[in-house]
Amino acid sequence: MSSADALIRGGCVSSRVGIAGTGRMGTAIGLRLMGLGNQIVVWNRNSGRTAHLAERGAVVTGSPTELAAEAELVITTLTDTRAIEEVYLGGAGLLAGPVDGRLFIEMSTVEPATIVSIAARVREAGARLIDCPVAGSVGPAMNGTLVGYAGGAESDVARARPVLDGLCRRVEHVGEVGAGARVKLAVQLPMHLYWQTLGEAMALCRPLELDPSRLVDIIIDTPGAPKALAERRDAIVAVLRGEHQAGTAFDIDSVRKDLRIMVTEALSLGFDTPMAEVALESFDRVAGRGFGGEPAAALTRHWALGSDSGTVDPGPDDVS
Repeated sequence: MSSADALIRGGCVSSRVGIAGTGRMGTAIGLRLMGLGNQIVVWNRNSGRTAHLAERGAVVTGSPTELAAEAELVITTLTDTRAIEEVYLGGAGLLAGPVDGRLFIEMSTVEPATIVSIAARVREAGARLIDCPVAGSVGPAMNGTLVGYAGGAESDVARARPVLDGLCRRVEHVGEVGAGARVKLAVQLPMHLYWQTLGEAMALCRPLELDPSRLVDIIIDTPGAPKALAERRDAIVAVLRGEHQAGTAFDIDSVRKDLRIMVTEALSLGFDTPMAEVALESFDRVAGRGFGGEPAAALTRHWALGSDSGTVDPGPDDVS
């Protein structure tokens, strides 16, 4: 049976699926795939972050090289370009050993050029790569309701479909390798900007001294409110009240990373992104006060309560 035949539509596979990078999203993806009957092999730079999956039956490997040897399909969910290059190309990287016939699914949010470059090295090694970053965080990953933006050859995307269909309610094949990364940047940009505009909107109501819960509910019930505002309503209200939210799915530092990529990518295409640049400055300002690990909605609190308003101690990180 070929590795393509081994992948059965609906998310169940008879071969092993590897996951390199078991932070919050990598862990949620692993749990979802195991819940669908998949065998999972994992690796993470900090081995302690593999414990949650290991307790549920995942096999932990000592290096990316070992991971690639154990799995026919490998999902990578990594922090940035530097991490991707090290995990794929390092001395103990995914491509350091034989990988003939392997399929890699790169799900990180990085520059399209990074994906194109890594894909070329993967092809040279006799394997294939698609990029499929996703919209959604830990909850949708656990429920299989992410939205994926796939870039790659038609045959490679088709081969990845059984696993992607187990994770996503919708998978859009948007072009060649690197196209997924570009669409992910595009769909994230409005949401990142929204935290800034929401804070400014709430600042206009500061003299009214309305309870954050009431004010958020008023804004939710308007045509301009994004779906994410209703979905994250309770978490946003908690942040506005200064309450720490454990297990932050997407923090200020992550938004800053994405915005920097968006601004740089736009410049490489010959145009400016003035709104993204202003939002990045605002996020940088809040992170500079020591709150880079707080939820993205903390930027809204910064504006809603005034630039001198305190923000709660972020507290310890979760298990990711």
